[in-house]
Amino acid sequence: MTRKLLILAAAGGSLALLLGAYGFQHLGGMAPCKLCLWQRWPHAAAILIGALALALPGRLLPLLGAGAALTTAGIGIYHTGVENGWWPGPNTCTSGPIGKLTPQELMDQIMAAPLVRCDDIPWQMLGLSMASWNAVASILLATLWILAARRTA
Repeated sequence: MTRKLLILAAAGGSLALLLGAYGFQHLGGMAPCKLCLWQRWPHAAAILIGALALALPGRLLPLLGAGAALTTAGIGIYHTGVENGWWPGPNTCTSGPIGKLTPQELMDQIMAAPLVRCDDIPWQMLGLSMASWNAVASILLATLWILAARRTA
């Protein structure tokens, strides 16, 4: 594949994943949690990087695209661990031990908690959650970005 086609495939893959996330949200009625939203930003960055990389030569932009893809993959892996209880997630979107909270502190925490928790798995396919699939797809996209960087003269 040429550099241009690799960039189009990588940026287009991020666009497809981002559109899929919005489709699940707006058409499927699945509101995103905090970590789901965090996974979207690197895809948006990769799309912008792709547009620039098509217009400008060099390896820097494709490498930045790979960095964006690996960033969202890393967040997806972290989110997968939170969903499976392998490690704690952000206090603002996961349940956890109550500890020594006063009743008022507990009530404040409950009232401040978002409606969508990061440690729930709302959808799975072949045993993998959306966060897991994002990680897998994003690693593949990072590979395309790296191949594009290597095709730069």
